[in-house]
Amino acid sequence: MPIVPDEPAYGGDQDGDRGAARLSGPLFQDEFRPRPPQARTAQAENQNPEPMPDAHQPAPAPQKKSAGRDLSAAIGVGVGLGVVIIASLFVRKAVFVGVIAVAVVVGLWELTSRLRERKQIKAPLVPLAVGGAGMVVAGYVRGAEGAWVAMALTALAALVWRMTESPEGYLRDVTAGVFAAFYVPFLATFVAMMLTAQDGPWRVLTFLLLTVVSDTGAYAVGWRFGKHKLAPRISPGKTREGLLGAVLFAMAGGALCMQFLISHGTWWQGLLLGLAVAGSATLGDLGESMIKRDLGIKDMGTLLPGHGGIMDRLDSLLPTAPVVWLLLVVFVGSG
Repeated sequence: MPIVPDEPAYGGDQDGDRGAARLSGPLFQDEFRPRPPQARTAQAENQNPEPMPDAHQPAPAPQKKSAGRDLSAAIGVGVGLGVVIIASLFVRKAVFVGVIAVAVVVGLWELTSRLRERKQIKAPLVPLAVGGAGMVVAGYVRGAEGAWVAMALTALAALVWRMTESPEGYLRDVTAGVFAAFYVPFLATFVAMMLTAQDGPWRVLTFLLLTVVSDTGAYAVGWRFGKHKLAPRISPGKTREGLLGAVLFAMAGGALCMQFLISHGTWWQGLLLGLAVAGSATLGDLGESMIKRDLGIKDMGTLLPGHGGIMDRLDSLLPTAPVVWLLLVVFVGSG
């Protein structure tokens, strides 16, 4: 067999072309004589023809934006939770206080479990759960004074409870315990304090509606029009357009709620209330996103299909509760 020279078949200097010539070139040396440039160009076009558009081939369908969760499950669970909450809220106030206490205990369990799993932080759950439920009841019975006393006793109980274990990591664990006591049950106590007013159920309903409306406005507008990231290092999915949607939706909802649900309330007070709710709900959502990023998790739990855990639903409610309680007291009084 004659020796095939290393000269490229197409006169090019690309390594890939040289390899192609060696592997699939002709077997006779005479075929390597230089060809006219026009012939080389025609041959290249014949070997690599551009694909002709197929008139019968349908164009690829544009990709739809994904919500990132099972919306059917999320909507079903959300409606179910709403029915339970509203039913307990208007049947008897004490029943709704019990619902708050249960949510607090489950939220504390999720938070302390994730701290233990991801950071080996052993926040004492038993004193936190008992003290947290007692904190909610104390806030309902004795108001802000009772809530502060229960908070102090819960923190003290966490300090003492942790003394039964090794001193290693004591400061880290009790610090996490005090943080958990403040973050979950103490903030939730303001919901129970709203309930003590004569129109308490309507105040709590206003608080819940405005928080949900704010979250819905942020999701709907952000999903449809969101382009500019709000806090990409904390929560890449949140946009400035979504925040604007939260503000507009919450202000409109606030005007309606204050005008028609709250005794002696006016629409302009509702505008201010809605603006404050949009801000606090967004900050609360970002705050828990920061915690979850530090822990390296997507959700705090899996108890609620389509939502995550209880804490994933309380993230915007907890910091909003004291804001709504305070503004309602300023606008229409505590009675």
